[in-house]
Amino acid sequence: VQLVESGGALVQPGGSLRLSCAASVLRITTYCMGWFRQAPGKEREGFARISPDGTSTGYVDSVKGRFTISRDNARNTTYLQMNNLKPEDTAMYYCAAARRSCSWTAFNYWGQGTQVTVS
Repeated sequence: VQLVESGGALVQPGGSLRLSCAASVLRITTYCMGWFRQAPGKEREGFARISPDGTSTGYVDSVKGRFTISRDNARNTTYLQMNNLKPEDTAMYYCAAARRSCSWTAFNYWGQGTQVTVS
C-alpha cells in the first residue's frame, strides 16, 4: 500500500485544515486507517483511527471534539478535518494503514508525512 498525504500548511491558532491521504496499489476497503503525528523532539503518536467500513472511529483526548477522521473507500482516500488548531498541534502528520486490526501497534504502512505548523 502506498500512502500519500497532502494538505499540510502554516495556519494561525484557531484555524482549520483538512488533510488527505490517497492510497494506491491496493484498495483500502479492508484496512483500518489512522493518523499519527510527530512533533520535534517527541515520539510519534497515533491520535485518530477509523475502521475499514468507516462506522467506528477513535481519538485521543487531546484532539477529541476538534479533529474528525473520515474515509471515502470509493476514492481510496482518508481525510482528517482539523478545527480550532493550537500551537501544540504543530507536527509532521502521517497517514497509516493496518490490515489486521485497529490497534495503534498494528499500523505498518506509512506515508511520508505532511507538515502542519500552527503559529
